Amino acid sequence: MTRPTRRTVLVFALGLPASLFLVIYDAALWPFTFDYGLLVLFAMAVDRLLALPRRQLTVEVEVPERLYIGERDAVRAHLACGAERRGASLDLLAERQGEAEPPEIATAALAAGGTAEVALAVVPRRRGRIAVERLWLRWQGPLGLAEIVQTVPVGRAIDVVPNVRGVQNAALQFYAHEAIFGVKVQRQKGEGAEFDALRDFAPGLDSRFIDWKQSAKHRSLLCKEFKTERNHQVILAFDTGYLMSEPIDGIPRLDHAINAGLLLAWISLQGGDLVGTYGFDAEVRHFQHPARGTASFTRVQRATAELAYQHNETNYTLGLAELGARLKRRALVVLFTEFVDTITAELLIESMQRMSSRHVVIFVTLRDTLLQQAVDAAPSRFEDVAEAVVADDFLRDRSVVLERLERMGVHCLDVSTNGLSVALLNRYLLVKERGLI
Repeated sequence: MTRPTRRTVLVFALGLPASLFLVIYDAALWPFTFDYGLLVLFAMAVDRLLALPRRQLTVEVEVPERLYIGERDAVRAHLACGAERRGASLDLLAERQGEAEPPEIATAALAAGGTAEVALAVVPRRRGRIAVERLWLRWQGPLGLAEIVQTVPVGRAIDVVPNVRGVQNAALQFYAHEAIFGVKVQRQKGEGAEFDALRDFAPGLDSRFIDWKQSAKHRSLLCKEFKTERNHQVILAFDTGYLMSEPIDGIPRLDHAINAGLLLAWISLQGGDLVGTYGFDAEVRHFQHPARGTASFTRVQRATAELAYQHNETNYTLGLAELGARLKRRALVVLFTEFVDTITAELLIESMQRMSSRHVVIFVTLRDTLLQQAVDAAPSRFEDVAEAVVADDFLRDRSVVLERLERMGVHCLDVSTNGLSVALLNRYLLVKERGLI
């Protein structure tokens, strides 16, 4: 498709006043005004003939197989130009369908007989699929009067999956085998219930662990040492209700929770624990029985990738009761959820009380920095004062709910997105070290 540029329209518009004055001066000169329009069209046609022809432009589009939520990737276009004509400066735009940042126009300078590679950025907002329908190309002639538009069909879909690449990088740094166990086998000490060895009692050790029978036999104080237990069940429970669809830093809360949960799953599987997944909102969406071994990480990854964004209010009574019924032994339940105030959290607190009586529960929420910023900001208008008061009420209600959960023995984490993974891993290791499961 060929169309006039803004320069063509401007040149034609600038000739209208002169043509008008010419007709006013002598009405018999009106054919010259018509000739001016034909002259502009003729110049546009000449510019089109001098421009880069479509047949000498070769375009190949490379689409990534998958995108990781929270990371930036690109659709790459490889351009090649024939040597018979001069090159051109091309604008490229990828037409997409799906939850992603709006596409941006990329520019490429293509010389005669040369090649160029253009990266069209794709930043996904949510998990799912992004369809790349076609690629739009636009370039002008040497005079800038004719604009050529060409479309290249693509018809490819990109899967948007949880950020496993970032999880694996962090896991490799955190859990290298030699870094944890050493080059030689090293036992992990802890306060678990599994006996490991006897050692001489020294000041500073807990006197409750003195083995009096063995001390009497050896005529010296001996103290028991324990090691961290394994083969525990770890359940990653994800709230998929409408509150978890709210974006923080451009990514929904649910995806932040999935990224942190995958990292915890990798560490847990490496440590010998069994990991399962659970998703619920108004009803139970998914349940995967705990399994051991690093090979199970693929199952966990696939299960979390299939968790859809729901627009229903979360039913904690049904969801947590169903989870408790499916767990046959004591387990560590990591619940990723979100609440608004004390009124909406009443049923949550009741359900958490029943759950914490049988299992160890880590309650994970993401802190919204916008509320704290509204409280700390210096007000300049009356509306700012009202916003600060409302935000402070939400923060106070939030702290009340977390305090009530802490009193019931629930481990609460209310952290920002940047510190979620580290805080969750630290709490998991603390629970393991103290033998609470």
